[in-house]
Amino acid sequence: MSLNRREMLRLGAAGAGGLLLSSAGLAAETPLVFNLKPNDPLAPIAPSVPAAPVAVPSAPGGIDPVLFDKAKAALQSHRFFIPRRDVIGIVDFAKASNSGRFHVVDLESGRVESHLVAHGRGSDPDHSGFLERFSNGFGSLASSNGTYITADTYNGKYGHSMKVRGLDWSNNNAEARAIVIHNAWYAEPEVAAAHGKLGRSEGCFAFSRASQWSVMDRLGGGRMIYADKLA
Repeated sequence: MSLNRREMLRLGAAGAGGLLLSSAGLAAETPLVFNLKPNDPLAPIAPSVPAAPVAVPSAPGGIDPVLFDKAKAALQSHRFFIPRRDVIGIVDFAKASNSGRFHVVDLESGRVESHLVAHGRGSDPDHSGFLERFSNGFGSLASSNGTYITADTYNGKYGHSMKVRGLDWSNNNAEARAIVIHNAWYAEPEVAAAHGKLGRSEGCFAFSRASQWSVMDRLGGGRMIYADKLA
């Protein structure tokens, strides 16, 4: 069958339109790829990915945030052995003995009381006022780091005192070593003021008389003390 000129033009236009539509669909589905260098101004710009927010640890009363987090982790780890978890003690042995480095923290209110506390002579053989090392060994006369729980009170060499038990491998000899909370003349604020440091214990947590009573009152009855040095 022969087609006249008008029909041929009509069919040709329709075919061309279909080709254009097909090409447009292909272009929409298949992006063109160019051989571009990384710094070429025509290279596509990768979408920027916002940086993940950095978690800023916080701690009450100026306590080292990392040490505070470690103390909370210890409280959780030993939760079955620590019956009273409202108030905890945190000892920052990175600080000098003339600073308030024994912190009594009320976890419900965020209130903090800080006290002077002496460390063991075996932890500071040069009597610099700074703890240099920990030891859990018998006869070391050193302080031990780790998690403690307060125990019974008794009357001993330094009067009314409180026993503590070590819950970690680093301080599990505490009770057998007679590591306790007591007061001592060398832990009074006047000693720190006169000498720039406290005297040294034999590994015990030695306080002034006023601080000892406050610490024992707030932390007695099976509460946690966490002691460590991070720097």
